Amino acid sequence: NPPLHACVSLLQALVSAGNLGAWRGLSASAAAHAASRSQAEDVRVEGSFPVTMLPGDGVGPELMHAVKEVFKAAAVPVEFQEHHLSEVQNMASEEKLEQVLSSMKENKVAIIGKIHTPMEYKGELASYDMRLRRKLDLFANVVHVKSLPGYMTRHNNLDLVIIREQTEGEYSSLEHESARGVIECLKIVTRAKSQRIAKFAFDYATKKGRGKVTAVHKANIMKLGDGLFLQCCEEVAELYPKIKFETMIIDNCCMQLVQNPYQFDVLVMPNLYGNIIDNLAAGLVGGAGVVPGESYSAEYAVFETGARHPFAQAVGRNIANPTAMLLSASNMLRHLNLEYHSSMIADAVKKVIKVGKVRTRDMGGYSTTTDFIKSVIGHLHPHGSSNL
Repeated sequence: NPPLHACVSLLQALVSAGNLGAWRGLSASAAAHAASRSQAEDVRVEGSFPVTMLPGDGVGPELMHAVKEVFKAAAVPVEFQEHHLSEVQNMASEEKLEQVLSSMKENKVAIIGKIHTPMEYKGELASYDMRLRRKLDLFANVVHVKSLPGYMTRHNNLDLVIIREQTEGEYSSLEHESARGVIECLKIVTRAKSQRIAKFAFDYATKKGRGKVTAVHKANIMKLGDGLFLQCCEEVAELYPKIKFETMIIDNCCMQLVQNPYQFDVLVMPNLYGNIIDNLAAGLVGGAGVVPGESYSAEYAVFETGARHPFAQAVGRNIANPTAMLLSASNMLRHLNLEYHSSMIADAVKKVIKVGKVRTRDMGGYSTTTDFIKSVIGHLHPHGSSNL
């Protein structure tokens, strides 16, 4: 008979996918239960979810290896379609970008590593990473900054969410030399995109049962640009009377996050401020290795690390911390309605950190990436199996 976890995976995949025909067929046929192991696995692959995987640069491929190993051990019904896009490894071209885009458009869900952007200007202002986000219209970046039980930092029991608009603002790639030695770099702020990110933030707060949204800005200096962003947030806030709304200037926000981060709940902000605050807040709970992130458009969802760093100096040394990527992968499974597998993986990662015996260097330990993966796999417990 097929093992219990294979049956659970199969049933969950069928229910989650809404594959009612297959579901009826399964319930109608007792023979399915008596199928051999190989047949059960074949059906599971048929019922699996295709996900685009983009390992990226630096330790990205090592982190993706961790995800694949853990998914394999947990019998997760996901099939990765791997693509490589890199500006530093000469694996970037219009053709590659189109391949990645068509895969993402078809699958609607992706998990990606950091695609490193070189500093040098080679005739194209927009990086491949930015072009990817723009073409998929991934306007909302969400980083949930949450303390990990068992890992002590300066501030503990933190739980805040940073929502960043990431298709305009300072990242518009509109720069030119207007006169010799004078560069104009345009920051674009539009009413439509400002309202859209504000609405996303308030909808997120409503859905997740959070009580406050803080709009972060610099409207005292950029009176028109940030002024418009702030105005849009204020207008949207009026439509959500049950959620408390506050505003804060970006420089004060940085200081407040370090001094008293507990005052914050959901923060919404334009592009560059969001990038900076994501990293600052990640540092409060343990750094780039432990904070997951995700980006959304109306149609697509991309899962990644919260603070995007290639960590190039760690490449091939087996020291990268897979926590952030594994938690992000768990969030991806929740997005796919695979609650069972999502909880199993997230719980295993948190258990490893809480026990504290296996810690990578960034968390003050001496364990390797491989040690961490093995420990997570060792802590994978089937959820709800006792009830079956």
